[in-house]
Amino acid sequence: MIEVKDVTKSFDDRTVLHGVSATFHTGKTNLIIGQSGSGKTVLMKSLVGLMQPDEGQILFDGRNLLDMNQEQVKELRKEIGMLFQGSALFDSETVLGNVMFPLQMFTRRPYDEMRERAMFCLERVNLKGAENKYPSEISGGMQKRVAIARAIALNPKYLFCDEPNSGLDPKTSIVIDELLSDITHEYNITTVINTHDMNSVLGIGENIIFINKGHREWVGDMSQIYTTANEALNEFVFATHLFQKVREYVVSHEKPMP
Repeated sequence: MIEVKDVTKSFDDRTVLHGVSATFHTGKTNLIIGQSGSGKTVLMKSLVGLMQPDEGQILFDGRNLLDMNQEQVKELRKEIGMLFQGSALFDSETVLGNVMFPLQMFTRRPYDEMRERAMFCLERVNLKGAENKYPSEISGGMQKRVAIARAIALNPKYLFCDEPNSGLDPKTSIVIDELLSDITHEYNITTVINTHDMNSVLGIGENIIFINKGHREWVGDMSQIYTTANEALNEFVFATHLFQKVREYVVSHEKPMP
């Protein structure tokens, strides 16, 4: 579990996060959503240690990231998997080499053991047989699955995903969403996903944190988001005609509570 307590972050005289508090639960897909400029990216970067908040706490199972020294941060990062927006694969490395990279960097395992672990991760994301290909030889969806395999190579406790469906077609996006959800539940990972994709929100959003103008304005799950009274959230989620029609249908067919 990751707990964010009263996190504030400013740049010069502009406050981007205003005392944000949130809980990201273990074994659930935790989504951070919000408009561009809302502060959600700053929150994500603060969670992974790429930015230092001005105030507050970020607790990884009770351990405050902001109180850690360099060696402690290094140890924590061994427990973290990262899925970057553009996959961030090494073009000069094979698929297998990309997945083995964190194992080579953070462990001293024998080569055969690292290769076995990498192959297991590739098989878990349905890429068995692609290990000798290069990123340029596979599709964008396959590249994203390679990135997921690399992110789970160290068997992380925490998995951070920045816009995992960016640049993917809707069908492939669903595959990635389902894969992230399956891995989260299977390995009991605390998964945090920063996304604009409303299909992800309504498909796998078990714990959704809505950031609006630097404030945590709403928390709920994918079923509650249909009937929320929060105007800013409604405007963000149901901006398209299709989603507005879905919401109207859900509200009109909602049964009254006994």
